[in-house]
Amino acid sequence: MDKKIIVAGAGHGGVAAAALLSKAGFDVTVYERLPEEKLGHDWFDAINPAVFKVVGCPHPEEVGIPWKWRADVTYFGPNTSDEHKIPQRFKKPQDIEIIMERRDIYRLLCGYAKECGVRFVYETTIKGPIVEKNRVTGISTDKGDFFADLIIDAAGLNSVLRTKLPDEMHIQKQILKNERIFTYRAFYDLPVDPNSVEDVFKVMFDPDPGEFSLSWIYTQEDYTDLLIGHIVPPTEEEIETIAETYRKTNPQLGKNRFRGGQTVPIPFRRPLSVLVADGYAAIGDAAFMTMPLNCSGMSVSIETAKILADAIIADETKTFSAETLWKYQYDFYHKIGKNMAPIALVKDMIISLRKEQIDYAFDRGIITRRELSITAYQHSIWEFLHFDPKLIVRGFRLLKDKELTKKACGVVADAVASFSHMGRLPKKYDRDKVVKWADKYDEIYTRRLSKLFPEQAE
Repeated sequence: MDKKIIVAGAGHGGVAAAALLSKAGFDVTVYERLPEEKLGHDWFDAINPAVFKVVGCPHPEEVGIPWKWRADVTYFGPNTSDEHKIPQRFKKPQDIEIIMERRDIYRLLCGYAKECGVRFVYETTIKGPIVEKNRVTGISTDKGDFFADLIIDAAGLNSVLRTKLPDEMHIQKQILKNERIFTYRAFYDLPVDPNSVEDVFKVMFDPDPGEFSLSWIYTQEDYTDLLIGHIVPPTEEEIETIAETYRKTNPQLGKNRFRGGQTVPIPFRRPLSVLVADGYAAIGDAAFMTMPLNCSGMSVSIETAKILADAIIADETKTFSAETLWKYQYDFYHKIGKNMAPIALVKDMIISLRKEQIDYAFDRGIITRRELSITAYQHSIWEFLHFDPKLIVRGFRLLKDKELTKKACGVVADAVASFSHMGRLPKKYDRDKVVKWADKYDEIYTRRLSKLFPEQAE
């Protein structure tokens, strides 16, 4: 097969798709800005090990790459006393994620892709798409222009391909302030015996005045992992102030930082409303495929790689037009997106709450371990919409806070509208119908954001 495919950026989903497509006979090249040895942030990540099997990649254990099971999480509101915490418990063994060094995940995926025949070109900065007659035909880079029959955009949240596409393609270029989160993460020394730490993995919802903050303290065998997530980028001074505050009640968090220290933006929203155009398909962070409550997109992106590869392989015309690539979008939303997207509305409500409202929801049982456990292994709104014998009691408690009730009712109404709208996604590509569907899809979410954050609407 002489059809050429370029994967722009070595995103996890893009690399996994490249492997599957090369195995199917396509000529696939990945262009990446960084050198090979610097792929990935200097930290570990949680990932669902089942996704490796989905794309045919070996389990890390099979190739000698270290991994371990992720710990249960204990959630805290702004009131971090023990009587207010909510412990998470996994329902089934297969729901547990594993943790691996991110660079080891890249080593595994890229090694698999190379075995499948994928070529990697590192230290190449992509400047933008090459568009001819409203079709993406290649990429412009600092090493020259490169052309292919299809460009897969795996270049991340601020992809220079997606953000420079022609308006006629109707693919959203930029995102709003409350649709991304800036995450600081670093590893510190562990000055206490790790066996003395009761809650090994603590996640804390702690909004600053006017801004949302989500942090975790994850105690390992010989160090402590600190993450601080803000809607606006935290300064070094703010990070140290927050860390010092945590040290007062968390002696496991040392003062000596020895790894990490980066602050990176991550999508914190629903997936992109239009994923394809003539000669173009987006995946991973470039298509905002992160779980809106925990900002983890790695598992979803790799799972989606199989959906994308299947759609490309099924294109008998090999034209890779918006029409023939539409199967990718349709299958993604029916298998993953339709359940995942409405959770972004829950996220929007949570980040709009005041400290006392979050504490009230935790303390009065309005939020339970069932809702919070979705952040570990699920990407389905149905994990929220479940029968609970205490639901009536929880409802009465919710009604006592009129502002919280108003926000919750609005989110529920929009979540139902969103899920209903997913059923109207055109099965076959028709530009007018696609544009109409995408505009309505985006409008549901931007309207809710404007109501929750009227002073921050952009």
